[in-house]
Amino acid sequence: MAVPPSASLPCSPCYLRGRAPCPQCSWGMEEKAAASAGCREPPGPPRAAAVPCFAVSVDPDDILPGALSLIRELRPRWKPEQVRTKRFTDGITNKLVACYVEEDMKDCMLVRVYGERTELLVDRENEVRNFQLLRAHGCAPKLYCTFQNGLCYEYMQGVALEPEHIREPRLFRLIALEMAKIHTIHANGSLPKPVLWQKMQSYFTLVKNEINPSLSADVPKVEVLERELAWLKEHLSQLNSPVVFCHNDLLCKNIIYDSAKGVNEVDYCRYPARETQLQWLRFYLQAQKGTAVTPWEVERLYVQVNKFALASHFFWALWALIQNQYSTINFDFLRYAVIRFNQYFKVKPQVSALEMPK
Repeated sequence: MAVPPSASLPCSPCYLRGRAPCPQCSWGMEEKAAASAGCREPPGPPRAAAVPCFAVSVDPDDILPGALSLIRELRPRWKPEQVRTKRFTDGITNKLVACYVEEDMKDCMLVRVYGERTELLVDRENEVRNFQLLRAHGCAPKLYCTFQNGLCYEYMQGVALEPEHIREPRLFRLIALEMAKIHTIHANGSLPKPVLWQKMQSYFTLVKNEINPSLSADVPKVEVLERELAWLKEHLSQLNSPVVFCHNDLLCKNIIYDSAKGVNEVDYCRYPARETQLQWLRFYLQAQKGTAVTPWEVERLYVQVNKFALASHFFWALWALIQNQYSTINFDFLRYAVIRFNQYFKVKPQVSALEMPK
């Protein structure tokens, strides 16, 4: 959702279950008290067990030797010569490899190697805490360990969704339900603190001080970016949008659909129409409140989300400029930054004209 995020979360999959939510266990959460409150936060999340940390550094260009060192600790019964690997190439922040021995990959574990200089973008300690918090609420896979430049976690069976999938009402209803669930999680029983402006300012400072001389002519000048960032903060801060615990990277490929258990080009023509958005937001609000919602409530969230979409364009454009400078992943980050900035300036006039319902 395009609301002020509370923290930068791992690029972990959002897991959708095909069955309807059980009225006794609210999406499978252990605390049954959540059901009566319409997925509101239970008295406190289960405490996560300590995650092992191994003094292993994995070469991002030759992952297998380092992965085998981790496997000896996590899967001691596996024979190294039987270990198979599969590289996932959709991610453009980190490198991800699946390690397994069984043909059906049911025993699989994922090894994520952090991208070059991504500590500039992500607080890794906070990432692990958030991973465990999400796991405690049934919203993330099991975290097996951390190592010097990455982490290992559970492989989740299912299908990574494509853009055409998430337009299906049957599936986007499940996505809305899961998002509502995540957005009601409160770390340690306290409300999440907004970090959007702090994070964007940090990204902008990196762009201004370390990357500016190498910027393409297609990228707005730093003075323009600074002015737009100030405008965004002033304009969006007036919306009284709720601060929630966000995934913050919910691309299609980060949504895993398991029909047995529940659920290169940027093409803005696929951006959902107003009616589709309203339908999605209605599902989301009903799941969050546990009751029917009014058209006024849906319209209010529609305006907030579309205005905060501007922040999303700006945020990921800055991110892409930083990645263009440091990442070793084969991806045209600079072109992506230009696309996001162009879309920001294209939709800004019409989005700015949206008014909150009376």
